[in-house]
This record gives sequence, C-alpha cells and structure tokens, in this order.
Amino acid sequence: MNALPLRAEVPASRHIVAEPLTPEAFAPFGDVIEAGDAVRQFPINGGNTMRYHDLAKIDPGPDGHAIVSIFRGEPRALPFAVEMMERHPLGSQAFVPMSGRPYLVVVAPAGAPPTARDLRAFIARGDQGVNYARGVWHHPLLALDGVSDFVVIDRAGNGHNCDEVTLAETVLIDLDR
Repeated sequence: MNALPLRAEVPASRHIVAEPLTPEAFAPFGDVIEAGDAVRQFPINGGNTMRYHDLAKIDPGPDGHAIVSIFRGEPRALPFAVEMMERHPLGSQAFVPMSGRPYLVVVAPAGAPPTARDLRAFIARGDQGVNYARGVWHHPLLALDGVSDFVVIDRAGNGHNCDEVTLAETVLIDLDR
C-alpha cells in the first residue's frame, strides 16, 4: 500500500472543520448507528449476546426493497475538497464500517440543492455507522486512514434514486485548523 500525503494543497472558498459525530448533532440528517448506553439494549441467546435494538430507520420507500452491499472505499487525503453532493430521494442509505477506521461524513439538509453554507462535516469513529434519511444531501463515501469496507443498506427498486449536484463553490474539510 502506498502512503498518502498527510496534507493536500487544495484551494477552497469555504473551510469546515469536522465535528465529532453524535446522535444529537446528526439527528437532522438521519441516525447514528452505534452500540452505546443511550440505545435500547437487552440480552439474548441465553445471555451470551447483547442486542442493541432498532438503531436506524431503514426506509426503502414505496415500491422498493432493502438491499445489503459492501462498499470498499479508497482513503482520501486531508484536507478534502468537496465539490459535489448526492441524495437518494426514494429511500434511506446506511453505512456501517467494517474496518474499524474513522471516516468523514459530509451532509446538508434534504430539500433544494445545497450551497457551501449548508454543509456540515462529522468525523465518525470506526465503530459508528450512519443512516442518511431519505432525501438528505451527502458526499459519497469518505474513507480516511486506509482502504475501508462498509456494509451498506439501501434501496433497490423502480425509479431514479440518485441525484447529484455540483457545488457553486468548493468547500475544504479538515479535522482541525
């Protein structure tokens, strides 16, 4: 594996520092998927397993069905220039990391195509997944420290379910200043 540069020289018109991913901060965009004390949990399988229950509202939309895939993301250099966003208007899309590495999450509210000012960035731990609610704008997968696999639960079915938009101005995302 080739080493990535620690810093990328990218001009941008707006800078955003990624904030820690928390269920409260991410709530306008969907669900954080994590095993924690704040979620409903109970023992199963004769007490040998703890079930962290109902962590995300998977929404396949009308005439759709939920599918499970694995996405393998190549790592991105920081700071990262966001030039586009996408959304899935017919269903939700959940990402659950399998590689234990942190990754970036960049989102904007559902609705009209986002501007640079609409974007928020989060740093997700390697044990946290996200479920983007139907129609929420987000950047495609942003692995960081190495090639990373994610279980992805999203929609299959009739209809166009991926809109992409190019931002009028580039947004530079970093972990700190």
